[in-house]
Amino acid sequence: MRTKRGCFRLFATLPISFVLALGARAQESRNDEPVESILASVPDRARAKLNPLEKDSDAAAGGKKLFERHCTECHGETGAGSRRGPSLRATVVQRARAGELFWIITNGVVRKGMPPWAKLPEQQRWQIVTYLRADGR
Repeated sequence: MRTKRGCFRLFATLPISFVLALGARAQESRNDEPVESILASVPDRARAKLNPLEKDSDAAAGGKKLFERHCTECHGETGAGSRRGPSLRATVVQRARAGELFWIITNGVVRKGMPPWAKLPEQQRWQIVTYLRADGR
């Protein structure tokens, strides 16, 4: 049986390049879950929510600013995705219901590295949803 100290010693003796490679592999595998399965995990009650800002053009403009501030680091400036986050332009995301997107923004996908954004006011989260749905994004 290994002790915590023994495990630490084991990792301390590994070459740093090996440890970094393990970390890179974990990062890659974290984003391999299909977006469909994430959307499928949204509760029915949340899925049924309608976007109260759907027809508000100012909401999309505000959502763009919020997206640039909070989302581009992982999803890219255009939402096309990166190693850290999936494309938000993918057909499956574009076909997702507003309530599904809102729920994911609110709760995050922590096991994949997306933090919950519940700290943003509800209106701002709906603005991001509105932006994601605007202009065929």
